[in-house]
Amino acid sequence: QVQLVESGGGLVQAGGSLRLSCAASGSILVINDMGWSRQAPGKQRELVAGITIGGSTNYADSVKDRFTISRDNAKNTVYLQMNSLKPEDTAVYYCNADTITVWGKRGDYWGQGTQVTVSS
Repeated sequence: QVQLVESGGGLVQAGGSLRLSCAASGSILVINDMGWSRQAPGKQRELVAGITIGGSTNYADSVKDRFTISRDNAKNTVYLQMNSLKPEDTAVYYCNADTITVWGKRGDYWGQGTQVTVSS
């Protein structure tokens, strides 16, 4: 099995910054793409940022130039640096990892989510 645990969420004022972390553990052989999504109350979950095993990144238009995704392959960890936060960034943030286990099973695993609240 594979577990993902997010950390780093919290309450911040508009214009502030937060850094989210997501560590994957378990029977991991390799992690391909990793990403961050978010879900605000009453809205559908949306992709915020993604990163490939080689380090290529993509971002939602709403967070470009404010958020930066990165990863440490040795630690099976993905990060999301969030700057210039806005109240509309308030949501539960989830990480995911496209993972192949040591038994050859491929799956998309998700964390439990971490709350980010931006006050105006």
